Amino acid sequence: MVEWTGDRFAYQQVADDLRRRIAKGEFAETGQLPSYGKLQEAYEVTVTVARAAINQLKADGLVVSHQGKGVFLTPAAGRAAQLDLSSRDPIGAVAELRQEVEQLRSEVGELRQRVATLEGE
Repeated sequence: MVEWTGDRFAYQQVADDLRRRIAKGEFAETGQLPSYGKLQEAYEVTVTVARAAINQLKADGLVVSHQGKGVFLTPAAGRAAQLDLSSRDPIGAVAELRQEVEQLRSEVGELRQRVATLEGE
């Protein structure tokens, strides 16, 4: 999964993939990331690379770790990961914002209809 001949360090690639997975809500149910051992297996990296990736996510405010317990998402990790990914992909961010605006317009339209119905009664 990690491209060893690329221009990005292995830990950055692992951190970016975990960031994408956090943004998609993959870890939201448990709130916990896989162990270092599982990260090593999944990404075929050393424990040093796995630790560096987690340290990057800690520095970004997405996770906290508790010795002997594991690595856990911060309360705002999902949204923060989405914002971080958006800042790296402005075209994707614009598309996401357009989608959110359309959803809000639809919801506002429905609320207007409900209010009109209530006021008409």
